[in-house]
Amino acid sequence: MIKPLIKLSYLAVLFFSTSLTLHAQQGVVSIDQDKEIDQLLEYKKDLRTVNAFIIQIFSNSGTTARSEAQSTRSKATALFPNWSSSLEYEQPNYKIWVGNFRTRLEADRALMEVKKTYAHAFILSPRNNK
Repeated sequence: MIKPLIKLSYLAVLFFSTSLTLHAQQGVVSIDQDKEIDQLLEYKKDLRTVNAFIIQIFSNSGTTARSEAQSTRSKATALFPNWSSSLEYEQPNYKIWVGNFRTRLEADRALMEVKKTYAHAFILSPRNNK
């Protein structure tokens, strides 16, 4: 009775030790795609057809509002070079919008950064994207 147990345990140890030495196969994947696909992806990235979130950092009306808006936009462009900025005019207010975020989470993270400079900034989702 002991001899079959010894043989079984020997086989189990042998099987276990050989399974440790096995390795998965290594492979290399190469992708061959048309170069126009990259151009199309860049084009679609620039389109504002999705519901995006933006951050408004400035809104003012009055006689000096346009010059204030332009200086605020140039300052915002220097502070946040990775985000687009635009000067919008909705009568009688000039507004500066920064960024174009796909999700609310991205916009919230960016707002934390923007609020260090512009305390009254807030997130909005414009109805008419260009």
